[in-house]
Amino acid sequence: MNYVVFDLEWNQCPYGKEQENPALPFEIIEIGAVKLDSARQIVDTFHRLIRPVVYKHLHHRTREVVGITEEELKGGVPFSQGLREFLNFAGGECMFCTWGPGDLTELQRNMKYYGLLSLLRGPIHFYDVQKLFAIQYETMKSRRALEYAADYLSLSKEDSFHQALSDARYTARIFQTLDMDVVLAYDSIDVYQNPRSKRDEIHAVYNGYTKFISREFDTREEAIRDREVSSTHCCICGRTARKKMRWFSAGGKNYYCVAYCPEHGYLKGKARMKHTDEGKTFVVKTIRVSCEEEAGEIRQKKENLRKKRLQKKNS
Repeated sequence: MNYVVFDLEWNQCPYGKEQENPALPFEIIEIGAVKLDSARQIVDTFHRLIRPVVYKHLHHRTREVVGITEEELKGGVPFSQGLREFLNFAGGECMFCTWGPGDLTELQRNMKYYGLLSLLRGPIHFYDVQKLFAIQYETMKSRRALEYAADYLSLSKEDSFHQALSDARYTARIFQTLDMDVVLAYDSIDVYQNPRSKRDEIHAVYNGYTKFISREFDTREEAIRDREVSSTHCCICGRTARKKMRWFSAGGKNYYCVAYCPEHGYLKGKARMKHTDEGKTFVVKTIRVSCEEEAGEIRQKKENLRKKRLQKKNS
C-alpha cells in the first residue's frame, strides 16, 4: 500500500462573509502531493494550480500567505480536471496523510459542489500527521504548526511554507520519522461523509480510548436519547460501565459524562454533536481512560454550568 501525503491551498470570498457562497466557503486553488511506498520512501510528486470560478479574486489574506497571483491562477486547470488527475496519481490502494484534518474536509466539500463526491467514498480513514507528531513527540492534546514540527525535528527548510507541494513535502518528511507502531495505533476518520444508517455506524478502538460515530438523526435531542449514543462501555474491556455522572450539555454542541469500570476505573465520555450540510445531526463519541481527579473536574464543570444557568434565569 502507498501513502499519499497531500496539502491544499484555498481562497475565500474577498468581499466578506455576507457575499460568501455558503455551499463553498473555501475554494481550492492548489493541490500538492507526495507519494510514498510501503517503506515510506518518496517515489513521486504531484502539483496542480486550480483555476477558480467562485472567487476569482484573491482574499487579501490568501494573497499574503500562499504567494500565488491571480494571473497564475488563470493558467490553472478546472477543479474537475485537477481532482481526477490527483485521484489518478493517488491510485486505488493508498492511505491519505495530511497535516491536520481540514484538507480532507475541504477536498470533499469542493467535490460535492462540483457533483464529484461519488469519486471518493467516505467516511475516510487517514493519518493526521499533526496529531501523530503530537502523540510521539509531545502530548496527545498539543497541535503544532507545520513549521514548528520541521524546526523541532531540525529538518532543512529549502522550500517556503504555505505552498501546497512544499507543505506536502515537509509533512511527508515528518511522517517518515514517526514510529509505525504509533501510526498504526492512531489512524483518524474523516466524517464529512458521515454514516447514514445504523448498519454504517463506526466503532473504533484505540490505545486508551474508543470512538463511536453514529448515523444521522433529525435533532440533537433525538441523538442523545439513542441507546448506543448514550451508552458507556469501558474502552479497555468493552463491558458496560456504570455511570457516575449522566450525560450533560456544555453549550449545546458537546456532552460529557463520567462512568466507572470495576476493573479499569474511571472513564470520561465526550459526545460531540456534528451537523451535516443538509441540517441533520450525528454524534462523534469518545470514551477515554480517566481518573478520580479528572472526574472531579468534570463534576465541577457541571456545577458551574448549573450555577450560571440559575443566575441567568434569576437575572
